[in-house]
Amino acid sequence: MTQLDAKARGRLPDSAFAYIDSSGRRRLPINDGAHVRNALARFNQTTFEDEAARDRARTRLLKAAKKYGIVPVGFMTGQLRNVRIRGEAEARVSEVRTLPTGSVTFLLADIEDSTGLVRHLGDRYPAVLADVRSLLGGAIRKSSGREVDSRADELFAVYKEATAALGAALAIQRQVAATEWPGDLPVKIRIGLHTGRPTLTDTGYVGIAVHTAARVCFAAHGGQILLTQSTQDAIGGSVPAGIRFRSLGLHQLQGLPEPEALFQAEAPDLVSDFPPPRTPAAPAEAATS
Repeated sequence: MTQLDAKARGRLPDSAFAYIDSSGRRRLPINDGAHVRNALARFNQTTFEDEAARDRARTRLLKAAKKYGIVPVGFMTGQLRNVRIRGEAEARVSEVRTLPTGSVTFLLADIEDSTGLVRHLGDRYPAVLADVRSLLGGAIRKSSGREVDSRADELFAVYKEATAALGAALAIQRQVAATEWPGDLPVKIRIGLHTGRPTLTDTGYVGIAVHTAARVCFAAHGGQILLTQSTQDAIGGSVPAGIRFRSLGLHQLQGLPEPEALFQAEAPDLVSDFPPPRTPAAPAEAATS
């Protein structure tokens, strides 16, 4: 394809370009078949001022392709894929914007020793993981929580009310304990609860509250529910009947500036005997994940 020098470009009319921005800069020449093919290849590498400008340029480019008998199959496939990706991203942003703000309670849960389960279950592990995800998701929905993220064997949920988050955590541990798992293997979930005031962005929650919740979950053992002082304070006098909070003292959680007071939620029908929280200062144990 013959390259257009500045003089040659200057002689072309505006109609010989697929895109002209608001400052008058002309891009993606479509003055002949070779340049149309080049414009098709470079379209996704071009930065447009907005989606309306992109759509106008696409329309002009496709008209030029038709004029020169070019069938842009690959181009159209790529455009459809890009539209789908943008649509999914926009839907995700819209969903994120409906998440609660202000003071919220995070619930993080994951499977203890998932690596060991994979080793023992082999090809059966994906089915177990699917069952765990279904159990966690169902408990979150029934307790009016919102699932923020789910990846591998971890689930991140948010609640406007701390009492509802505690109720979900108790329901999860009870359902896991009552489930018969393949090979009689002990599938155990560790859960961390933390209340704070994170910042909600288009991509989700950010801030120290998110990191604290994750560290509290990591400090828990399978079958255990750990919560911070802020969550206990948020629950206040709304503690469910038969539930008590055992103080585990102050613990320096990895990466956090100050020690956190941790509590264990206990119920008569749940296991309550656990080693100390898994923190950097705790005695060496199998930090499985």
